[in-house]
Amino acid sequence: MAPPKGGTEPRPPPRPLFRFHPHDVPAEQATSKGRGGRGTFLMSEILPGESPGRDVSTDGGSRPRNWGLWATGILGGSLVVLYSVAAPFLAPALRKHCLPFVPATPKQIDNVLSVLEGRSGSLVDIGSGDGRIVIAAAKAGFKAVGYELNPWLVWYSRYHAWKAGVHRNAKFYISDLWKVSFSQYTNVVIFGVSQMMLRLEDKLGEELRPEAKVVACRFPFPHWKPSHSVGEGVDTVWGYNLESFRMRGKRTEL
Repeated sequence: MAPPKGGTEPRPPPRPLFRFHPHDVPAEQATSKGRGGRGTFLMSEILPGESPGRDVSTDGGSRPRNWGLWATGILGGSLVVLYSVAAPFLAPALRKHCLPFVPATPKQIDNVLSVLEGRSGSLVDIGSGDGRIVIAAAKAGFKAVGYELNPWLVWYSRYHAWKAGVHRNAKFYISDLWKVSFSQYTNVVIFGVSQMMLRLEDKLGEELRPEAKVVACRFPFPHWKPSHSVGEGVDTVWGYNLESFRMRGKRTEL
């Protein structure tokens, strides 16, 4: 074959810069970390035109999967936290006699203390919510207790009682009001709803001692006659004493 014009022979095809096989090197050197330690790669050859520093990584497909697992875990954890916080507030709506959490206004608190003026001893707030009635009563000298079904509100109340410096005279318990006996208390406060007042009237009439006094807020008892009332509109509170409890007995006899 005649040489090409110019008197030079054809040049052989370029060879790879270097080539090695994992069997040619020790096992610990057969793999190496990519840039920044982002996985492993096995370099067999670098072809012409390719940069020797190019990162040939085999973990590119796992990175999106890892992000997906992280996102799923974060979303699942957020839903669990949201449920644990919201469930105690939503659960009362599923009960036959719902007692939702509605904070007492400063005027309502003043009216309650006005009805209880001159009294002392033990006091219970049925459905104590965030504890503001119990804390106010403890500041006024009562040995006050609150029963609340929502654990978040109970813990919140305990913290605020401690912060107010009355935690020794203000106690809070997680309990269903229908499973508690109120016979030991001489002062009872209830922020109720109309659907539960009749049943609660019967329960208190059976359990309370003659010297007890009951203060109802927002809704009066259906059959008891209040000894007096204070306030107007939603701030109205009604006071009930021994005569009211006796009216319950007369109604039962009829």
